[in-house]
Amino acid sequence: MSRETHGRIPSVDEIMKTAPAVESCALYGRPSTLAAARVVVDEVRRGRGEGAMPSAEQFGERVSAHATAMAMPHLKHVFNMTGVVLHTNLGRAVLAEEAIAAAADAMRHPVSLEFDLDSGQRGERDDHVRDLICELTGAADATVVNNNAAALFLVLNTLAHRRETIVSRGELIEIGGSFRLPAIMERAETILHEVGTTNRTHAGDYASAINEQTGLLLKVHTSNYVIRGFTTAVGTSDMACIAQQAKLPSVYDMGSGILLGLERFGLAHEPTVSKILREGIDLVTFSGDKLLGGPQAGFIAGRKDLIAAINRNPMKRAMRIDKMRVAALEATLRLYRDPDRLAQRLPTYRLIRRSCDELRDVARQLLSLARQQLGAEFKVEISDCDGEIGSGAMPTEKIASVGLAIRSTRGSGRALIELAAALRRLPIPVIGRIESDALILDMRCLEDVTAFSMNFMQLARGGTDLDSRTLE
Repeated sequence: MSRETHGRIPSVDEIMKTAPAVESCALYGRPSTLAAARVVVDEVRRGRGEGAMPSAEQFGERVSAHATAMAMPHLKHVFNMTGVVLHTNLGRAVLAEEAIAAAADAMRHPVSLEFDLDSGQRGERDDHVRDLICELTGAADATVVNNNAAALFLVLNTLAHRRETIVSRGELIEIGGSFRLPAIMERAETILHEVGTTNRTHAGDYASAINEQTGLLLKVHTSNYVIRGFTTAVGTSDMACIAQQAKLPSVYDMGSGILLGLERFGLAHEPTVSKILREGIDLVTFSGDKLLGGPQAGFIAGRKDLIAAINRNPMKRAMRIDKMRVAALEATLRLYRDPDRLAQRLPTYRLIRRSCDELRDVARQLLSLARQQLGAEFKVEISDCDGEIGSGAMPTEKIASVGLAIRSTRGSGRALIELAAALRRLPIPVIGRIESDALILDMRCLEDVTAFSMNFMQLARGGTDLDSRTLE
């Protein structure tokens, strides 16, 4: 841009006096609008603008648009069309209405978070959920922290600090974000003593590894992978017996918090927390936001003396949960007292239980709209597909589902990538998945068809930069 052009850029003060900028100040405040004005002027000065120099009023409109964009929340509501019910990247479990109401009430008012109403003295925030956890799991005592990784860290740091933790080599898991069990053990300052091999670990491997430096025996649920073929693993009851004979704590990192038998929801059998505790395991750690269907949290349930020691660890304070999550957890756990209605009231199991016939009806409602909005560049069909639970829970368990399969009529993979990007730019982003040369919009987690339709209608030409040029 020439020096002459530079000189024609309105001053920031002049731009701030325009009607759009004044309105922006009223909506978002003068500091935010002023910052937006400086960004817009800088963009033009660096040559990003083309054609005639905008007027001060046009600069003001750009400033208002930029300030509006900056005021929009970065954390957005999305339509989960991936077919993954508990999608970690999309926030895992959708909370029950009872949990949402409880959390909202806790946000609006002071609450008895750490106040004992009977004695008038200071109380413990765990008290609001401890009895419920014990009731639902059969545990003698329980405590709660901000997630399951923190729960396991706290257990290791308390019971095996600078001592050995014995664990099977086949259970040294890595979960999302390159989070590895050996790394958390190192940070917890416990010494990893792995036994067995990747595919076979025997009871004798645990027994022979026990020595004067042993702190505890750990078993980890391999929730995000399965080893098949020539395999052997030590069951929880056998490991508990070995630990009891050696007078050592036994710990089972369960991952997903399963409080009821999954068979009632049409899923394969997985042991519940109560079953693991009945088999003699001293402590079980599990998540609140996976199959339990609540907010992010980590539970430790089991022996009373071990829970007491864990609660004395100074690190517990760094991992505690706030009042909103305490309220949401309590409300979620109360739903489990009525297991016959749980699938209707808890979104996780309601979504898992939806039949293919129901999902096909939803797909039929959207088929014409999708074809109309996408035009001749794409072919849209109703298609059977497979979904999954997600968040590492039951990785081999597929859930039969139904979706819209969108294919480029030109056979262009780039066209699908561009379409997926356009869907993410909608007012409520739509997140699907690309597989087998198609963009799949899985219906399993779509419940508000009207809201989705109104949102999808904004995919019109020009509204999301989806035009023939981007699809070639």
